Amino acid sequence: MSEKNRGDGNRSARERLQQQRERDKAREKQRRVLIVSAAVVGILGLAAVVGVIAANSGDDGGSDKAGPVVAPTGSVEGDKPAIPTGKADAPSTLAIWEDFRCPACAQFENVMRDTIHELEASGALKAEYHLATLIDGNMGGSGSLRAANAAACAQDAGKFTAYHDTLYINQPPETDDAFGKNAKLIELAAKVPGLDTPAFRSCVEDGTHDSWVEKSNEAFQNGGFRGTPSVLLNGESIFPTKGSEQISPENLKKWVAEANKGKKPGTASPSAPAAPSAPAASSASSAG
Repeated sequence: MSEKNRGDGNRSARERLQQQRERDKAREKQRRVLIVSAAVVGILGLAAVVGVIAANSGDDGGSDKAGPVVAPTGSVEGDKPAIPTGKADAPSTLAIWEDFRCPACAQFENVMRDTIHELEASGALKAEYHLATLIDGNMGGSGSLRAANAAACAQDAGKFTAYHDTLYINQPPETDDAFGKNAKLIELAAKVPGLDTPAFRSCVEDGTHDSWVEKSNEAFQNGGFRGTPSVLLNGESIFPTKGSEQISPENLKKWVAEANKGKKPGTASPSAPAAPSAPAASSASSAG
């Protein structure tokens, strides 16, 4: 082969290589765009996938301690223990199964929190929070249990909603068991006016509601749920979708309005918490 032909061949090979690189670069750019778009559009759908993965691995995350079931003040009992919020006679009920260590639950809360509070304030919706501890079983540690007990202690003080929101706003990474330290949970209680009291601290330190949380987690494990969060509106799953519609603040408002058509909004204020139950108590305030 002549020098000229070799030179032409080398140039041709370089050109083909350059063209291939450009095509690869274009494909990679397109792939990144698709990934970003999917993440923006499907953030709650992605959260559901994370929850599914979590629910299908590990054990129930319960502690080895056995003790009497001490229900939080005003809790929903029966076979699906829960902490209720909103007006007791609201026409629609939102059941939310959550784990305070679950990042998918934090995504859900951060997107939907204001809308849920707005619907509760209007009397259109009441919520029932079912506390699970599956991340403790999956990742190790005790943060799910310790945080859920602390939230139940906040319910005794009439501060559940504010403390629940504070825990999700300050949620550590899933692999960081910061909520496993009672000192951290008490530190966060200082962000809720009036919550950091000797009674609350004692409830947290003593694990007063641990067995109740474990009962709630057992209900989650036996409930056939795919993961956390699991969200049901009047018994129908709406996370990540209801039918062909994806959950969003706007859609939740629409779904609640459709469910409440012709019904009066709730007006009854939640009952004021009484003194914490005695250790042997396990009374039901309403059917679960």
